[in-house]
Amino acid sequence: MKKILIAPSILSADFANLAKDVAVVESAGADWLHVDVMDGHFVPNITIGPVVVKSIKKYSKLFFDVHLMITNPEKYWESFYKAGADLIVFHNEVSCDKKQLIQEIKKTGIKVGVSIKPKTPVNDILEILPLVDVVLIMTVEPGFGGQSFMADMVPKISSLRKIIDDNKYKCLIEIDGGINDKTAKVCIDAGADVLVSGSYIFAAQNPQQVLKGLKSL
Repeated sequence: MKKILIAPSILSADFANLAKDVAVVESAGADWLHVDVMDGHFVPNITIGPVVVKSIKKYSKLFFDVHLMITNPEKYWESFYKAGADLIVFHNEVSCDKKQLIQEIKKTGIKVGVSIKPKTPVNDILEILPLVDVVLIMTVEPGFGGQSFMADMVPKISSLRKIIDDNKYKCLIEIDGGINDKTAKVCIDAGADVLVSGSYIFAAQNPQQVLKGLKSL
């Protein structure tokens, strides 16, 4: 049985006590820390920049999964790398030279991933699929935390799983949006490797118990 990685999203953490919240999920067994970066242009929200990543990196040994929901990742990814990102995920819907961006990120020695919005089909990333370490499938429209899981995205997960397995690609499938104990099981059964969960973990009375529950699925 393969190990499922859990990546709590700090978008749902208490930013006044961010180091404390990160410590809670780290001690509870989180595998990655998911950092949602939004620019108010690619998505209708603004979140954090490299300075926050650099600040919390001092207090955590977790793998930093930085999701760039921004229009120009080619201009800003290096700042997040220098701040401590272990994985940079950019969106396939941006207009930059994606192959060049992947090559530049990989030169640093960190991981690189591509994300697709709900309306973007898997076929749109087939050309770069062999080059990335992670594919992040959004199961909500990106921009805000706490949204409901879009069940019609499950066939997309299954389709991508088959393509990866048939071609023996090494990339992981990561899922973000509306993840709880029930939707997590659905995603795992469809072929997911990494689950991002925000409000379900951080809004819980006992985040440790919730996170351990997800890891036991």
